[in-house]
Amino acid sequence: MPKTEPFDHHQTEYEQWFEDYEPVYLSELEAIRKVLPASGAGVEIGVGSGLFAAPLGIRNGCDPSSAMLKKAVERGIYGIEGTAENLPYRDATFDYALMVTTICFVDDPEKAVAEVYRILRNRGKFVIGFVDKDSPVGKKYQEYKSESTFYRDATFFSTDEICNLLKRNGFNVACTVETVFGGLNDVREAQEPREGHGEGSFVVVVGEKKG
Repeated sequence: MPKTEPFDHHQTEYEQWFEDYEPVYLSELEAIRKVLPASGAGVEIGVGSGLFAAPLGIRNGCDPSSAMLKKAVERGIYGIEGTAENLPYRDATFDYALMVTTICFVDDPEKAVAEVYRILRNRGKFVIGFVDKDSPVGKKYQEYKSESTFYRDATFFSTDEICNLLKRNGFNVACTVETVFGGLNDVREAQEPREGHGEGSFVVVVGEKKG
């Protein structure tokens, strides 16, 4: 079952996090923007309330939470209700797809990645942003996940695990970038993303559909 309950009933708390940690949010946006294709048809899987899709210029989004989708639509997103494992799109529809922290909430990551492969065109890009489980923030989230409204049912991944997940499902790993250096409260302004991984808590991996 999709893990939508926290997002259906705690929208205000969800949105407030991005205000409270705005420099972290802006850092994550910059890391994604650095590797996101500049053109082509794109979609965000797990679009939520559109906080990433809207500023990144992505006009299509899919999410299992109708309450969150309502917010996304208000931000100009064409939202469709659906899960990552059964995407409501035809084969080869998009040039790129984005997931931001969504992978840790899906029931079947293998099927979700295979579905993204299906909806991408030849050599399409799959951009995944997530909190690395081996990073300082990732370790803290795991330590206190039972107390978290949103992360109590999450499954965290390392960067190597995400890369291997992509490779098993038909993608070449094109690059990785990282940001959020230090704890969340240590980030006082938007940080410049760096290539690679292993130091920043938020990592973006780009997979390219083999063709």
